[in-house]
Amino acid sequence: MNDLPKIFNDFSDSRKQGFITIKDLKDSGKKIVGTFCTFTPWEIINASGAISVSLCSKSDETIPDAEKHLPRNLCPLIKSSYGFALTDKCPYFYFSDLIIGETTCDGKKKMYEYLGKFKNLHIMHLPQKANDKDSYKLWRDELINLKERLEKEFNVTITQEMLEDSIKLRNKERLALKEFYELGKMTPPPINGIDLLRVINGSSFKWDKESLIKDLHDMVVKIKEDYNNGKREVSTDAKRILITGCPMGEATEKIVHSIEDNDGVVVCYEDCTGVKEISKLVDEKQDPIDAIADKYLNIGCACMTPNTNRINLLSELIDDYKIDGVVDVILQSCHPYSVESYGIKQFVNNEKNLPYMAIETDYSQTDVGQIKTRISAFIEML
Repeated sequence: MNDLPKIFNDFSDSRKQGFITIKDLKDSGKKIVGTFCTFTPWEIINASGAISVSLCSKSDETIPDAEKHLPRNLCPLIKSSYGFALTDKCPYFYFSDLIIGETTCDGKKKMYEYLGKFKNLHIMHLPQKANDKDSYKLWRDELINLKERLEKEFNVTITQEMLEDSIKLRNKERLALKEFYELGKMTPPPINGIDLLRVINGSSFKWDKESLIKDLHDMVVKIKEDYNNGKREVSTDAKRILITGCPMGEATEKIVHSIEDNDGVVVCYEDCTGVKEISKLVDEKQDPIDAIADKYLNIGCACMTPNTNRINLLSELIDDYKIDGVVDVILQSCHPYSVESYGIKQFVNNEKNLPYMAIETDYSQTDVGQIKTRISAFIEML
């Protein structure tokens, strides 16, 4: 654990390195379940004995293939994911025995109709109102439907004990990730935002969870030790930026680079990529299905209405991470986050008295210059 850049690179490359691992797991008889969203309950998939792998694609490589079936003015994440499924250019799609889709937005919902024609697909119908008894009952029923589908698909029985064990393991992983991303609370932070993003992203492609938990803990210990010995990766003058909005991957790292090339540092990601799913644990004292339903239904995604959970989490993070400015990353044609951006701007400006900017982008690199110019002006204003 002495070579931190090597560890960061290992996490950064874990999605590509994981291709071989997934093939080996598949060859050993393991079942593979592909997922798109943080609303999909990892605990139930793991309890079935299957391996859960993220299928959300964040590259423009297969978008031209997807546009043969899908409209051009559709979210790039949806087009990219469908394109990789259509072409089998991604081993995770290729090796998946079952794909789970969730109805978080209309674009995904309609895309699944096409995807289901050539992939083994299970749809989870997500209610879009948190803290509501009827929504909770509907979502609980969807979890039971998923459990029964996995049992039938893989010829297994998922017991309450299996679910409880999965909940405990996933909670341990969340706590380890939380320990890592909370390094951003330090002033100045001991690592930059691009490494923070790559480690959090890469962790989802490491399937030996106990090993992952140990690696994360050891890395935090080493980073803090170096920091206490005077090592500083980030200037004390760097403006502390929180990124919110849509999921981020390699294609959208251009925004993080632009921030950190202009005297800023991303200390927190309040999005599906970062804190949003990790921040709340599953209650280990409740009935497992009830606890999983409660935890996942309260994720503060823009598909929820009203989305008070996102506001509450943002408020907490802005205070805890001593934020100087908020950048809202919105993928083109992502209507839920695009529409919600006005409310987020009002909250950040008026309630938290902080500067806010929204960046609408896609997976191409054609807007890099424009993004750099806008972010440079934003950070200079701070």
